[in-house]
Amino acid sequence: MNISIPSNHAHVSLLDKPANSITYASILESCKCPNLGKQVHAHSIKTGFRGHEFVETKLLQMYGRYGCLEDASLIFDKMPRRNLYSYTAILSLYMDLGFYRKAFSRFQELLREDICLKFFVFPVVLKICSGFAAVELGRQLHGIVTKYQFDSNVYVGNSLIDMYGKCGSLDDAKKVFKMMPERDCVSWNSVVTACAANGLVLEALECLERMSSLDNETPNLVSWSAVIGGFAQNGYDEEAIGMLFRMQAEGLEPNARTLSSVLPACARLQKLSLGKEFHGYITRNGFMSNPFVVNGLVDVYRRCGDMLSALKIFSKFSIKNEVSCNTIIVGYCENGNVAEARELFDQMEHLGVQRGIISWNSMISGYVDNSLYDEAFSMFRDLLMRDGIEPTSFTFGSVLIACADMNSLRKGKEIHALAIALGLQSDTFVGGALVEMYCRYQDLVAAQMAFDEVIERDTATWNCLISGYAHCDQIENIENLLGKMKEDGFEPNVYTWNGIIAGHVENEHHDRAMQLFSEMLSLDLTPDIYTVGIILSACSSLATMERGKQVHAYAIRCGYDSDVHIGAALVDMYAKCGSLKHARLAYERISNPDLVSQNAMLTAYAMHGHGKEGIAHFRRILASGFRPDHISFLSALSACVHAGSIKTGSEFFDLMAYYDVKPSLKHYTCMVDLLSRAGELSEAYEFIKKIPVAPDSVMWGALLGGCVSHGNLELGQIAADKLIELEPNNTGNHVMLANLYAYAGRWSDLARTRQKMKDRRMHKSPGCSWIEDRDEIHKFRSSDRSHDRSEEIYAIIDSLTPNLKTQFNNCSVNTTC
Repeated sequence: MNISIPSNHAHVSLLDKPANSITYASILESCKCPNLGKQVHAHSIKTGFRGHEFVETKLLQMYGRYGCLEDASLIFDKMPRRNLYSYTAILSLYMDLGFYRKAFSRFQELLREDICLKFFVFPVVLKICSGFAAVELGRQLHGIVTKYQFDSNVYVGNSLIDMYGKCGSLDDAKKVFKMMPERDCVSWNSVVTACAANGLVLEALECLERMSSLDNETPNLVSWSAVIGGFAQNGYDEEAIGMLFRMQAEGLEPNARTLSSVLPACARLQKLSLGKEFHGYITRNGFMSNPFVVNGLVDVYRRCGDMLSALKIFSKFSIKNEVSCNTIIVGYCENGNVAEARELFDQMEHLGVQRGIISWNSMISGYVDNSLYDEAFSMFRDLLMRDGIEPTSFTFGSVLIACADMNSLRKGKEIHALAIALGLQSDTFVGGALVEMYCRYQDLVAAQMAFDEVIERDTATWNCLISGYAHCDQIENIENLLGKMKEDGFEPNVYTWNGIIAGHVENEHHDRAMQLFSEMLSLDLTPDIYTVGIILSACSSLATMERGKQVHAYAIRCGYDSDVHIGAALVDMYAKCGSLKHARLAYERISNPDLVSQNAMLTAYAMHGHGKEGIAHFRRILASGFRPDHISFLSALSACVHAGSIKTGSEFFDLMAYYDVKPSLKHYTCMVDLLSRAGELSEAYEFIKKIPVAPDSVMWGALLGGCVSHGNLELGQIAADKLIELEPNNTGNHVMLANLYAYAGRWSDLARTRQKMKDRRMHKSPGCSWIEDRDEIHKFRSSDRSHDRSEEIYAIIDSLTPNLKTQFNNCSVNTTC
């Protein structure tokens, strides 16, 4: 019978015989665990090898492999003679553990020793510069390398390229690469990685493609992974995934590093089907044991809204640490499941996971994003009471947003005072949040003071201030602020322009907003999806379809038209510009309509009086599983009004309770309008008397309109009295009452009403019409001479009038004949 001896016993059996330094070296090099290494160490001391240069160097290397810093340092400090290999071993250990200062201090000791330097020490030492991001120190070490003539060594050259790349000095990296007399695949991989790490992903791809043509080197998995990671880290998500597929077409399969770099790209694109493909590949190829891959997969499902799958992977495969727990907490909060997020947050310490500031920040921002402001402040207070953990700039950013959203300037000032106490008021992020909060309250003086406190201002901080001035309608100061921004060394970007244009739209300077959009295009600034959304709102308010079509064309070129938010804005714009056909076409282009876009189409049907289509669309919304909100019901009830369907309107109104939507005054008004138009005036009046809110002029106007149409003088008089009581100076109310009297033949009351209007000098507001010509809106009112070309317009009318009269008379004669 064959009996296998465990490996550690095999080592022990070797030591049963008289051991020499070669024996110890062989055992230590093949040692599989630090405990066995310590036994060998003890054995070496017993057999008289304490202080043996070769054996202790091997012991150092063994302890270094397992990160045993204390044991390694003890040996190194007591070594009677140190050589280059022992220094290299301790330097490697320091570097692996991130102790860059200690490593540099040991290297300085090495330079003072009478030890001849060899090439293999420099790849280790150059990592010190990468850890510090100290390019000047790197250049000094490069000088030493050149002095010892090691710069021609391929290993040293590769390390220099790596060092310069990580220190952000890409030109130096490329210079070393070009000067190398001999290059290998690692050299190419180093320069590819350097380009990708410094954002030059297209140059990295170019290097990848030149490897085989220049040096006959075939790109390997490291080469491809560097390019894929570079694309993903620099926001080229589609390209990163495309490069992965291209790599597979070349016969290479991704490893854990490649997958962990490309999964965030898939998550940001929110491509659930692709994420499931990755999940299958990861499972088939045994990567579910890699924590980085598993966390990336959880993040994909989280961002795609599939929290059930994310939670399954987290529960079954994730190593329970702060990163994995935070991913699930953020996912819960993003999907509105804040209670589940809080439950996991509370369980973290029971799972043996320490809750750091990132966990607290995730929970606080989750509460804020879900408008649970009291809970956010409660958690913020709990954080302040905990020892050993302090709020960061991100914590303050979240609570300051809460102060702005809940209209609590007092709390905002308290948070500002606390930020000052902790010395965070000068932080870039906190300063920007303070500027934004004070601008929300129209307090530009406080906003400017908060801005002036920021020590290291950046483009985002300037954008907050400029956007705030635009929001507060201080348009005249914006040009001056833009000049100061440039003096400060920052160029206005697309976000700067978005803030300015949004401020103009908010303050109803729609024409000027359109001009700014044109100026933005002329400056070679590419409007983004947010710019398009803002400017479409201006087109809607101006009811200018031609300009709206131009913006729509731009959105199509950029691929924004299928976006759910832009699609909803296009539907709204076309509906307000009078084209239900174009609104429907824009709606059909939306890739994944949400409730907002569904509401936009429903409102369009109601706005254009297409009641039956609106009712059918609302039923489709319910059948698709959407949970209608107050806007959905308002538009659906409005569609019922146009369709004249009391039964359907009552059905929809009763359905509001099922979906926990509390009727507002507008919903009640729709029901009154529906009943009034159908002639159910007594029922409408009884409905008004039963509602839990005070009726407004619109509701009484709806009842009065029904009374005029159906000749109900008694209820019409009641509605008119209420209307005139609420709006005594509204000419339209008196006109409707006069019409009611005329319909009922109450000529004396009619005369009295008209006399009252005459005595009060009340005039009916003239109607307004407009035409759009060459991107310009021309408005006209009765007897209006305010138009720039009014003289020409009236001259044309005067010339046309005789011809129109002649044609009218001719038509009358022909008709008589």
